[in-house]
Amino acid sequence: MTVTYSRWVADARLGTFYRLLLRWKGSIYKLLYRELLIFTVMYGTISITYRCILTEEQRRMFEKLSMYCDQYAQLIPVSFVLGFYVTLVVTRWWGQFESVPWPDRLSALVSGHVRGADEGARLVRRSLMRYANLSGILIYRSVSTAVYKRFPTMSHLVQAGLMTAEELRHLEELPSPHNKFWVPCMWFVSLAMRARSEGRINNDVAMTAILNELNTLRSQCMRLYGYDWISLPLVYTQVVTVAVYSFFLACLIGRQFLDPAQGYPGHNLDFYLPVFTLLQFFFYVGWLKVAEQLINPFGEDDDDFETNWLVDRNLQVSLLSVDEMYDLVPLVERDKYWDESEPQPPYTAASAEHRKPSFMGSALDIRTHMCMRCLRAEEGIHTNASWYSP
Repeated sequence: MTVTYSRWVADARLGTFYRLLLRWKGSIYKLLYRELLIFTVMYGTISITYRCILTEEQRRMFEKLSMYCDQYAQLIPVSFVLGFYVTLVVTRWWGQFESVPWPDRLSALVSGHVRGADEGARLVRRSLMRYANLSGILIYRSVSTAVYKRFPTMSHLVQAGLMTAEELRHLEELPSPHNKFWVPCMWFVSLAMRARSEGRINNDVAMTAILNELNTLRSQCMRLYGYDWISLPLVYTQVVTVAVYSFFLACLIGRQFLDPAQGYPGHNLDFYLPVFTLLQFFFYVGWLKVAEQLINPFGEDDDDFETNWLVDRNLQVSLLSVDEMYDLVPLVERDKYWDESEPQPPYTAASAEHRKPSFMGSALDIRTHMCMRCLRAEEGIHTNASWYSP
């Protein structure tokens, strides 16, 4: 889903961004071509009707209507309402990405503080991280259509190994009508407290660090839940949509090329295709389409978040961190620069041009007018010279 093009714009050179204009997936062309085609067909239909079907008297009436629509369409504040709306949507979109729960820090704390190489300790570490991931997956199921299609029922979570049948029974027996994404977090707390009482967690400082990180992850899940619950006010979305489409409905009539023989102001030329009106449609409606795509990034659009990838990645990385990598350290040996006070990693021929001398400050190479005694003092000769005053 997510369209990545960071590598293509790493260097700002001639033609860098022009190549992006040729991409189809995630492009404005893919979002907008249907609306643009409908607008063009409607404009052409009205133009043909005006030129070929209407009588002379009806043409004069249509020309007055066209100038009226063109005059008052400019009163619709499309740029203002649309620009402010898109700004809010983009800010909200980035806030949702920053709220995505990543269990990496929690898995590092669990791996470092839940000690023991026996099967019981391994079971505790893996269960803790499975609970943390399960909480995130329950949130994804409630906000993401892609994850819900993957796990349409809670039984699918059991079949996928993300929870056990006993855990599902406990979850379903809990008398709460609300979203139960927080329940695995409580299982995490209870299991961590048991590990502390059994001595698998050495001290209360480590226990506090683990619980604080769990609360951070739970807060991120809660923010995603809140973003899904509280949308931008519907009235604002309606105002923006109505403003944009009513403006271009007025343009269908107001931007028609009228008979130059009538001498109407601004209608000295007669074309069949309104190039600049189509460009305006492309920009404004394209802007609105950007907001439509970003307002909920947990769908299945080209630029929506890869929630199923997040499920796979977080589960694999967190379990690997607390299990196979537990107490796994490569052979510790002296590094290549053991006896060097100024290590200098080598450059390849391709990167040699990027080697720069150390920056010492922009004012260090300034030469000021000083007396001879000051110069001798600068060279290390002991003197009682004072600052030179011209």
